[in-house]
Amino acid sequence: MTHRFDPTSLREYDIRGIVGKTLGPDDARAIGRGFATRVRRAGGTRVAVGRDGRHSSPEMEAALVEGLRQSGVDVVRIGLGPTPMLYYAEAVLEVDGGIQITGSHNPADYNGFKMVLQHKPFFGADIQDLGRLAEQGDWEEGEGAVSDVDIVDDYVGRLMAGYAGGAYRIGWDAGNGVAGPIIEKLVKLLPGEHHLLFTDVDGDFPNHHPDPTEEKNLAHLKALVAEKQLDFGLAFDGDGDRIGAIDGEGRVIWGDQLLSILAEPVLKEVPGATIIADVKASQALYDRIAELGGEPVMWKTGHSLIKMKMKETDAPLAGEMSGHIFFAHDYYGFDDAQYAAVRLIRAVHMIGKSMTDIRSAMPAMVNTPEMRFQVDESRKFAVIDEVLARLKEEGADVNDTDGARVNTPDGWWLLRASNTQDVLVARAEAKDEAGLDRLLAMIDDQLARSGLKRGPQAGH
Repeated sequence: MTHRFDPTSLREYDIRGIVGKTLGPDDARAIGRGFATRVRRAGGTRVAVGRDGRHSSPEMEAALVEGLRQSGVDVVRIGLGPTPMLYYAEAVLEVDGGIQITGSHNPADYNGFKMVLQHKPFFGADIQDLGRLAEQGDWEEGEGAVSDVDIVDDYVGRLMAGYAGGAYRIGWDAGNGVAGPIIEKLVKLLPGEHHLLFTDVDGDFPNHHPDPTEEKNLAHLKALVAEKQLDFGLAFDGDGDRIGAIDGEGRVIWGDQLLSILAEPVLKEVPGATIIADVKASQALYDRIAELGGEPVMWKTGHSLIKMKMKETDAPLAGEMSGHIFFAHDYYGFDDAQYAAVRLIRAVHMIGKSMTDIRSAMPAMVNTPEMRFQVDESRKFAVIDEVLARLKEEGADVNDTDGARVNTPDGWWLLRASNTQDVLVARAEAKDEAGLDRLLAMIDDQLARSGLKRGPQAGH
């Protein structure tokens, strides 16, 4: 028995594809066989499996479980729940790895798999290895058992352990993603007044796309906060590992701004600690961490890479512009939007100002959203190398942690290659519009010198 995956489905951080086109039950079965083989060769015997609310997830789960069992691993099914609930199960149950079936924040016809092996992210070369094992049919044989564990109430209880006072009037938008039922249980335990939107799990996402980093998807939440005059609003992506937020005036609090709020109480409790953010984050965040006595570290974008860096630097907190927030302080070090929500309530309480006042006090910067544009897969990393070579030759102030991030008197600009798609990502931030125009002109100039132009925006 051998199997070949569609090469586009084996991504850097997960496996992902369009159901019926680039991903199907046969792929799920082969993932099960390959992952179980890796687990057994590492001396393990048990794997936890969870799934999101997409229409294709039950069928994918059945095939995955079958594959895991055929390669001799016992499966603990935790059922429907957010990705962080699977990470939680992997951390607290006696298992050797975990797989979440999820299309994350992708359109409804996508699905995929996020994996963790022995409490470490399973990504990059590990994912390519599943492809190699499948092509060679190099799988362990066996007959594993299946059991079901209901971990929902334990997980919600663990989320509540992050709460430490403060009763607020809050709007919650689950976007019909899988976080909905967890949020319904959570708000029953939290003091204050809570107004919920779209907590029923629906794989068609009928109200809006479940990606809180796109401002248009926060329209319903803004309307709710305005209508009820709430203190702030929280939003979640399709699989509950990314958070979005707005203040009482409906202003978006972006990922790096959330991190600057969350960092304040953490640095009071762990003075001088390292706080990690990705290369897309504002300079204002790095300055704020330093001002609070922390050690800011700029690192590569990607949840698996950030988790590894946290372990290496013993960082209690990290975050990405995309709304992945990672707590190792009083938690397990993985990205959990539900836990980040509870910690955000706690942070606002401990800072002692309203969310709106906290947001108003942040430095006003003019910046672009994340601009993504298509580029041939074979060219994307080469272009970045060319840009870096030119910048270094010209003596620019450049950071090459992940692509090229260039500081100028106006501010900074970034150009990096996406690890998961055939796109380049650009971003710029300045103190005023004229400065931003100059930064964008520098990006365009570098692209032109590599035979490209900042073309139409590519989707996620």
